[in-house]
Amino acid sequence: MNKTNVFLKTVFTILLIFTVIVFSIIFVLNQKVSDNYKVTRGENLTVEANVPITATSKGSALTQSDSLKTVGEVIKVDLKLFGIIPVRSVNVEIVDEMYVSLLGQPFGMKLYTHGVLVINYTEVDTKTGKKNPAKDAGIRIGDYILSVNGNTITTNEELSEYVELSDGEPIKLELMRDGKIFYENIKPQFSSETNSYKLGLWVRDSSAGIGTLTFYSPMSNVVCGLGHGICDSDTNELLELESGEMVTAKILSVTKGKDGNPGELHGQFLYNPIADIQLNCEIGVYGKLNSNIDVSRLVEVGLKQEIKDGKAQIYCTIEGETPQYYDCTVKKRNSAYFSREQNMVVTITDKKLLEKTGGIVQGMSGSPIIQNGKLIGAVTHVLIDDSTKGYAVFAENMLETVQSVAEEQLKEAS
Repeated sequence: MNKTNVFLKTVFTILLIFTVIVFSIIFVLNQKVSDNYKVTRGENLTVEANVPITATSKGSALTQSDSLKTVGEVIKVDLKLFGIIPVRSVNVEIVDEMYVSLLGQPFGMKLYTHGVLVINYTEVDTKTGKKNPAKDAGIRIGDYILSVNGNTITTNEELSEYVELSDGEPIKLELMRDGKIFYENIKPQFSSETNSYKLGLWVRDSSAGIGTLTFYSPMSNVVCGLGHGICDSDTNELLELESGEMVTAKILSVTKGKDGNPGELHGQFLYNPIADIQLNCEIGVYGKLNSNIDVSRLVEVGLKQEIKDGKAQIYCTIEGETPQYYDCTVKKRNSAYFSREQNMVVTITDKKLLEKTGGIVQGMSGSPIIQNGKLIGAVTHVLIDDSTKGYAVFAENMLETVQSVAEEQLKEAS
């Protein structure tokens, strides 16, 4: 083999290795890069990576683009490796600096379901043996019973009353499953044990608990908290909300958490109204503020690409009604950009908080997380096998939900 062939083979091998490395980097970046970002006017888009990525719009650096003059405009931005090799195009919305009122205090919540929720079956003891009319009729756990023979149902007591009035004759139930309405005819059975007619169901019409308020948006007059949705304890499904309310509360005591056994904040409802709950979704509860609470502590919302793995602070209440800052660390998850929930892992490092609670406990959900003076997220869950750690949602995602709630309010008012 002559020198020329050796040289060409070496060059080819180097190019092949370089190509494989570049495509590997692009593949990894595509797993970390979201399709949608926000940037404040005049700022560039920074993508977290260990290699240089440039963001351009119409061939110019993002900060030099004329499109940045229009707040609310969504522009196409090209991400390039080393400023040359295309990685992907993303949508970037131009926003003003976003400020909200930091909260962090406990609140009580009461939610009323849309109809009554089927949470379990129970056998009916009849003269001819055990029967389950609801199960036989095809009713499933997680279904909502909305009406009986055209009569709207809002409480467990109302359902029992209409079943008893049937006198054993078939009744027509209006039900909802996965958001779809359907009807079933069912014949109540007489229980020899209770001397009353039964469907063979356990149902629930409400849920209550204590959580932490995250922030209030002055622009939309919407307050939010919890960071995760309220699910039924038996079905683990998100509760379909008919109505609900947020009220003031205070923390009385703490059950310290430990690995394998999450702790809990124990509180008392003070019943001063805060807001009517208008939305219960996977990243919290949201409602229109209707009373006076302290909303004077303004803080800027940090965008997801601004968040750095490392030190932060959690702002929460573990005694009384007054929140305090405690040290923690945050680390973005690999799936952070593709999920609206559980975007970061939070680790409590503050000795005082660890001594008092063991880390993250139930009731701290919704506690704001601050980094570099900006609100970056809210605690959502504790990790069962390590009580010092938990998940958090991006504050940016919660603010988007606040804005959607405000838009819905405008539609209803118009």
